[in-house]
This record gives sequence, structure tokens and C-alpha cells, in this order.
Amino acid sequence: MDDDEAIERSLAGDQAAYEVLVARYSALAHRTAFMLGAGDEAEDVVQEAFVKAYRHLPGFRRDAPFRPWLLRIVANETHNLTRSRGRRSELALRLSVTASVAAPDDPEGTAVATDRRSRLLEAVRRLPERERQAVVCRYFLQLTEAETAQVLDWPVGTVKSSTHRGLARLREEVGNELA
Repeated sequence: MDDDEAIERSLAGDQAAYEVLVARYSALAHRTAFMLGAGDEAEDVVQEAFVKAYRHLPGFRRDAPFRPWLLRIVANETHNLTRSRGRRSELALRLSVTASVAAPDDPEGTAVATDRRSRLLEAVRRLPERERQAVVCRYFLQLTEAETAQVLDWPVGTVKSSTHRGLARLREEVGNELA
């Protein structure tokens, strides 16, 4: 069942159809909340986001994609959480799937790849918040510029400039180490 059908059936009262959407987007929503600063409270953020999405499903624009709409709710809930606890959590990036560039029987290559990944993630953590959010959405969550703009509630131009500045800082900081 595709998103449109699941939404249609959910609006008609079919709980199982909404469960399809929850199952489809839970991992991405969790990763988004975690990467945007929810940390250990990401599960709570995701649960609240799905409840709010369900409540507001009648107002969902049917011609719009569901994923960025849901991730916008997740981003808002994450922002509310971090604001309410009075501090910004340090971003702890976790890649859901890490493709190793080394062969499994190459311990040196595996160690080098792990070190590179760690240095890159640490550099991303140190980016200014807006640049970090843009880079995380674009490259870790693999959202388009338009989807990133929708998720972060920014103009597309701000997404482009923040992403550009973030990537420039990363290039400056890690430079050819990762090449």
C-alpha cells in the first residue's frame, strides 16, 4: 500500500493503514529526531510526532508528499524538546547503515574507514547549528533541498547557503584527510 492509499484509508478510520505509515517511517523519524538533537529522548519525540501527525491528518495537503510533512513535525517536536529542557543537546550522529570501504578480511582498511567516519561525524557535530541541520538533512537523511526546506521550515535559499557553508567548513576542517 502506498502513502496516498494509507492516508486515504487512515482518514476513513482504518487504524491498520496508519500503522503501515508508522512502520514505514519510524526508523527515519527516529534518526531525524536523534540527529537534530533529541538524543536519548528521540523515541518520545517520534511517538509524539506520530500522534500529532495522526491528529492533523485531515489537514494534510493530499497533493504533497507525506515524508517531509511528517519530518517537519518531528523537527518541530525535537525543537520543542530541546527548548523546553533549556539547552541544546549535543548532536550525536549515528549512521543507520555504514558501508565499509574495506574488505571484511582487511583489518587495517576497516580501522582506517572507521577512523575517517569518526572524524567526519565529529566535524559535523562541531558545525554551527543551522549548518549542521542542513548538512544532516541533505546528506545523512538524503532529503532534497525542497524537502529539507520543508522539514526545517526555511526558504530553499537558506537551505542552499547553509548547506554550502557547512560543506565548506567540513572541507576546511577535514580537508584531504577523508579523500
